[in-house]
Amino acid sequence: MKKQHVLDEIGRTAVLNGGIVLGRERFFQETGIKESDWLGKFWARWGDAVKEAGFVPNKLNAPLEETALLESYIALIRELGYLPVVSELKLKARQTSGFPSHNTFRKFGNKAQQIKKLIEYCENKPSYADVLEIARASEPADAEVPTDANSRDETSGFVYLLKANRYFKIGRSNSFERRSRELAIQLPERAETVHVIRTDDPIGIELYWHRRFESKRKNGEWFELNTQDVKVFKRRKFM
Repeated sequence: MKKQHVLDEIGRTAVLNGGIVLGRERFFQETGIKESDWLGKFWARWGDAVKEAGFVPNKLNAPLEETALLESYIALIRELGYLPVVSELKLKARQTSGFPSHNTFRKFGNKAQQIKKLIEYCENKPSYADVLEIARASEPADAEVPTDANSRDETSGFVYLLKANRYFKIGRSNSFERRSRELAIQLPERAETVHVIRTDDPIGIELYWHRRFESKRKNGEWFELNTQDVKVFKRRKFM
């Protein structure tokens, strides 16, 4: 990778974006130039590369104002009719110029903290009643909302598929082994672990699978799935 090529691509993509330089993630999505291609080789930070290309670093990228970020989130919620999962945020950013990177939403914390922030923003605003209803329906129990400021990253989360007799349970946990022991005590018969998906968004990914198999729901988190349904779930190692 040549330095001038990176500089040329910064200029080209900025022109296509109305004169506004792309953030590093959007830049990768548009050009295929990875951070490892330039970071520590040509520049110590993205802002240095932007300046050398003849542009002023885009202040909106670091970070977007809270209101603008929440309004973007709300617009997507209304478009989908539910809270988006990480993959849907990524897709929206890739398809829509100016939509924030999915990582930018981590400004508010993990998924549970994002929902809390959204509820606070929409409360007492009659025009946001539809979004408030969706957010409250997705709000986890208080025990699931971390209070430690250092617990923003949910990289240790899991969404699992268990089988007991003819039915399957789709659930989530930050510790799958602990949850397996709890279920072994609760269930009258031994449950078989079918598959576990590692995720940085356990709340959203669990909700995704619950919605996907909604027509096959029997009770709570229990579903009557067929062989093809199970194959679809098992294809995912990480979401």
